[in-house]
Amino acid sequence: MAEVDLGDVAGAVLIDAAREAARNAHAPYSRFGVGAALLLEDGAIIPGTNFENASYGLSLCAETVALAAANVAGRLRDVVAIGIVGGRITPGGLAGADPVRPCGRCRQILNEAAQLGGRDIVIHCASGDGGAVERHLLSELLPFAFGPDDLGLS
Repeated sequence: MAEVDLGDVAGAVLIDAAREAARNAHAPYSRFGVGAALLLEDGAIIPGTNFENASYGLSLCAETVALAAANVAGRLRDVVAIGIVGGRITPGGLAGADPVRPCGRCRQILNEAAQLGGRDIVIHCASGDGGAVERHLLSELLPFAFGPDDLGLS
């Protein structure tokens, strides 16, 4: 899969959009808010936020919510990058010094979009306090991934 060169500006824009999305996190149980923002081929940004449920197993990750929204719009193949930010919810915003990375489930769902689009999705991960940002390729976070290619669907 090909990597799309986005530069640092795109990463900063995505982190800002993810931070804005995290303000709407529904996280009354964990009090840990996560925001995500997808960048599509045409520059459109689709946000998502975590959505917890009293039955913990039914909670949704921010990345999954954003990817589902992209799919509803018929744009799952158009995802080129994602920004993710998360941390403990405080009155002043998110707290935490460690970057939040996508969980295994989200990596697998991101892989679906990556293989359908024929590209290696760039993942920007940031800490709640904004002090730390990492840049990864999906292929680094999920090597030897199983997906549509393995089923001959891409």
